[in-house]
Amino acid sequence: MSTITEVTSQPQWDELLGSVPPSALVIVSFHAPWAAPCAQMATVLSTLASEYPVTEPKSTVWASVNAEELSDISEAYDVTAVPFLVLLRNGNVVETVSGSSAVKVRTAIETQTRADGNTTAAGDAMNGVEKTGGKPAVEEAPVDPAKQKDELFKRLGDLVKAAPVMLFMKGTPSSPQCGFSRQMVAILREHSVKYGFFNILADDEVRQGLKEFAEWPTYPQLWVDGDLVGGLDIVKEELGNDEEFFKPYSVSGPNDAAVA
Repeated sequence: MSTITEVTSQPQWDELLGSVPPSALVIVSFHAPWAAPCAQMATVLSTLASEYPVTEPKSTVWASVNAEELSDISEAYDVTAVPFLVLLRNGNVVETVSGSSAVKVRTAIETQTRADGNTTAAGDAMNGVEKTGGKPAVEEAPVDPAKQKDELFKRLGDLVKAAPVMLFMKGTPSSPQCGFSRQMVAILREHSVKYGFFNILADDEVRQGLKEFAEWPTYPQLWVDGDLVGGLDIVKEELGNDEEFFKPYSVSGPNDAAVA
């Protein structure tokens, strides 16, 4: 069975890419230690990897990259949120998956392994299908909308608590995609707040679902200790009422959080 290699340096990454056969599919998971959904994705990928045999030449290569520690690699593949999956073949990106949907990840990996004519037992196993005379013995159950919503809300519940201060914005702190997000980032930087962020433009499931989950229809959204503070106007109002509103979350405060 295949295993996932944790990449810890640029030279190791370069060596890994240089050793992969051109036809092999490289499955790269970008993660951050503060993001709870990444732990869930690690479990999903470990399970999937175990279903793919180790063969020579290799048909699949599995790797994991800390998006914060190896930011140059992250930027090279436009990683703006975690978890984020990049599928490569012959050095080229063939597909990406943002978010922690096990179904989307499984489908992307299976599709791309088959795209090169590499049909594996793992592909059948991931579909829950046993081949009998060339026909599926068991078909996948239809998607239950209620269950799908429950799973999304569970993911969102973990996501808003991924860091003591979480900003859901359009774009990234280095490249905001709307004026309100730009102003929110400026406020957090002005008060030396250490925060996690999520680019809602990179994951439409989160973008639409969080509106309902938070009962707040617009972005950016700022969450503190898992509770919604609100948008830009509300944050400005909180600071107007209390100049030390962000003090516990500044770089010198007790609740230090990693910046994404």
